[in-house]
Amino acid sequence: MFKYGISEKRSSQRYQHLKPISHKALLRTLNPLSVGLTGNARIFSLIALNTGMPTAFERSPTDQIRADAERLSYIVLEMQRCFVLRLCKQLAPGNVSFSQFFLLPYPDQKEVLTMTAIAQKMGHTTAAASGLVARLENLGYVVRSVARDDRRKVMVCISAKSSAMVRRIREEMVGNLMKILDHLTPDEQKAWLQIYGKIYDYCQSK
Repeated sequence: MFKYGISEKRSSQRYQHLKPISHKALLRTLNPLSVGLTGNARIFSLIALNTGMPTAFERSPTDQIRADAERLSYIVLEMQRCFVLRLCKQLAPGNVSFSQFFLLPYPDQKEVLTMTAIAQKMGHTTAAASGLVARLENLGYVVRSVARDDRRKVMVCISAKSSAMVRRIREEMVGNLMKILDHLTPDEQKAWLQIYGKIYDYCQSK
């Protein structure tokens, strides 16, 4: 108790020289711009300092689009990962690579394609496309021949073995998509098809 009594006494002596601050002085301290103002003018000057809610956390349309794109990128990458893993298991028995498989549906859409057309669709050079076709030919998935009107043109035709493999993988994909569609309403199903159609058209134009 003796120690606390000394402490309180010293504390009171320390602050004896301080004077109580007036209400006007307090306002001037809080708002230096209000010096010289009286009445409602001072109140308005204080209100003027309030700029409203901070806008630092408000999202612009561009920020929202980027946030949606980041979310979509995660979904697309995850779906691609699942697709690639599944496709890898399906192609492994036939010793077909991803590049070779993605080449196969093109001849399946038309009976015969030239090597140049295949290279353009695959985004490869003609030499690279020739290498892919040669390996597929050795596995019995395509047949190469020479055009009747121009022997310099190499024509590629998909074999029955390759057609069966492509149809089997497509049918499995159709079955998986039907399971997904069952979880959507009819309106959502139509919207999904329309959106994917627009995306497909955009990709085909590039």
